[in-house]
Amino acid sequence: MTEREAYLVLNMLSGIGPVRLAALQEFVDSVEEIFTLSETELARIPGISESLAHKLCHWADHVDLEKELRLIERGGVTVLIRSDEAYPQPLREIHDSPICLYVRGTIPPETATHAIAMVGTRHISHYGEQMARHLAESAAYAKWVVVSGLAVGIDTVVHRSTVNAGGKTIAVLGSGLARLHPQENLQLARDIIATGGAVISEFPMTMSPTRHTFPMRNRIISGLSQGTVVVEAGLNSGSLITAAQAIEQGRRVFAVPGNVDTGAAGGCNTLIRKGAVLVESFDHILEEFDFLPGFDTLRSLSVLRDDSAPGVTPEMPAGFDDQPDEIHLGPAADAVLQVLKKGDLSLDSMAAQTGFPAQELLSAAIALEIMCRIKRNTDGTYRRIR
Repeated sequence: MTEREAYLVLNMLSGIGPVRLAALQEFVDSVEEIFTLSETELARIPGISESLAHKLCHWADHVDLEKELRLIERGGVTVLIRSDEAYPQPLREIHDSPICLYVRGTIPPETATHAIAMVGTRHISHYGEQMARHLAESAAYAKWVVVSGLAVGIDTVVHRSTVNAGGKTIAVLGSGLARLHPQENLQLARDIIATGGAVISEFPMTMSPTRHTFPMRNRIISGLSQGTVVVEAGLNSGSLITAAQAIEQGRRVFAVPGNVDTGAAGGCNTLIRKGAVLVESFDHILEEFDFLPGFDTLRSLSVLRDDSAPGVTPEMPAGFDDQPDEIHLGPAADAVLQVLKKGDLSLDSMAAQTGFPAQELLSAAIALEIMCRIKRNTDGTYRRIR
């Protein structure tokens, strides 16, 4: 088994993600060596259960590697692993960088220093469409790469506007490349590739989108970018998850203001109130990056977590795509909400009680804060609100 094949197998096995892979790699010299360990040896590794150890030892019963390799070749897809020079540098810097990155097209080299994420609601207003188009076109003219999620609404507008303006854009999918979603954006995906951009995913080729995969892909959208702009989003919008990921990754967060009596602007206005940079034109974004080396204007996490600003606490959020289903941030977030039912806890205490790594819980806690599900107390502990 080659290094690339080993990464592909690990990426396809359920139960193995970036965090567990990092735990495994502490005990081996190469990723291929993982598959030479016995079940007993694997089960001794922190975070690896007996059932997962069994799955690793019998991976061929769960993964069809040959089929995946055929689909990759037939689809003209390049699979990047972390040791590849072409693996995007910004993604290397996040703690849960994708195990594999499936790429159709070309990730522009400018992504390393000049990439901006633009996200927002699927239920787009005329104002949101105008602002999305204006910001995307301006980014294209400024030679910045625009990153988004290929969803209907804001994502579609920013991708299409970038392509039409002669710019380059990257679409990050919440499904495998052979299950492109939504299908109505298939031609847009082809246009993105044809104009020097890329359509990418961390998921195996035929994986269908689920309520879990969309929040997962959001960390890639923000992780690829130097900053994230939320163009239009209500209090229930999944775009706030992307903003939360950007904050956790230490990236800049921007938001376009909207009318206070418009529900679609509630999420953006809340972000601004908590410290996100107010954006009316792309010049406001450029200003945040136009400083002498070493002068960082990034809003601190403490500012973005300021709960002293007035505002009405929203009801429990609806679906991550502004759909009626409940937002699901993942098992770590579920664990945080469950354990905080017993009372206020610190991050370390939550890690001890849930078994999740503290870094993974921190990411979940930040997202839950922005969604107004929990609150960080002045002593560093967390309290469940809803």
